[in-house]
Amino acid sequence: MSKVRVVYYLNQFFAGVGGEDRADEAPGVREGTVGPGLALQRALGDQGEVVATVYCGDNYISEHAESALEQVLESVSKYQPDLVVAGPAFNAGRYGLACGQVCAAVQERLNVPTVTGMYPENPGVELYRSQTYIVPTGISAASMAAALGRMVPLGLKLARGERIGLPAEEGYLPRGLRFTDYVEQPAAVRAVAMLLKRLRGEAVETEWPLPQYDRVAAPPPIKDLSKATVALVSSGGVVPQGNPGRMESTFATKWLKYSLAGIDDLTGEEWLSVHGGYDTTRANEDPDRVVPLDVLREFEAQGAIGRLFDSYYVTVGSGAATTTAKRFGQEIARELTASGVDAVILTAT
Repeated sequence: MSKVRVVYYLNQFFAGVGGEDRADEAPGVREGTVGPGLALQRALGDQGEVVATVYCGDNYISEHAESALEQVLESVSKYQPDLVVAGPAFNAGRYGLACGQVCAAVQERLNVPTVTGMYPENPGVELYRSQTYIVPTGISAASMAAALGRMVPLGLKLARGERIGLPAEEGYLPRGLRFTDYVEQPAAVRAVAMLLKRLRGEAVETEWPLPQYDRVAAPPPIKDLSKATVALVSSGGVVPQGNPGRMESTFATKWLKYSLAGIDDLTGEEWLSVHGGYDTTRANEDPDRVVPLDVLREFEAQGAIGRLFDSYYVTVGSGAATTTAKRFGQEIARELTASGVDAVILTAT
């Protein structure tokens, strides 16, 4: 195969367009290498060439996914690449989601192989690991050169149509896919060999890794709600009008906290839901339908609960990776526990 033609996808920061202030940057394209594209080209050597760099602001592709991807795909297709490389995104949530979206769309729509890189806890990993090859990276751009050095050999094999081995062999994150493979020893022999290794205290790698699920024990019941401090938490995306905290409508990268002091009712004039995963028409007519502040104020006045906690916590559940949601829960729980909250009402959609 002749020299591999590579199109590189970057966000606005790594493309040199700007920082967070330019996260709304629409898709663009530049000939040749930009930013870390120089390191990518060095890693490719004489085996490949970065023919173009396509970029887009992280916020823009999140908020205009359909139209942004159309523009990105149009730009990519013009250069007729053999391979598309995205990122690496490290632990940047929005960037990881964008890299995953672009790679998945390129493979599905253009039938061009893709490879990207992410920190294993990036939310993009869980969403897109089955749709593209993701090479594990460090948590920050300090590992840029090393990450690209691992992405390139895998990408070149993909571009040349060569057989891709197991994750441990090729250096990518497990994709959750199963394939038939032929080996010399039958399963019974391999199983006994693994058992003997375990008995000798040697390292064993299973052929069938099982998912690990957390077990959360139910807390003891509250003896007297009339003395309890109750907090409101929601993944329904209800925020003040104007969305001052810039909560994402999907693939949330953060949770926000707003004061409820002196507020007895959430009105549509002052609050709205920015959630992108359900029809928010009724919620925006009366946000209390998602965050029942009005009813809890009644319970508070009646003495059914001791008091309503003055702060309200909110995020958006649409598209959230399990690892991200777990982190949100842990962070919010630490704050509530430190504040002496006895119970939480968690509302969804």
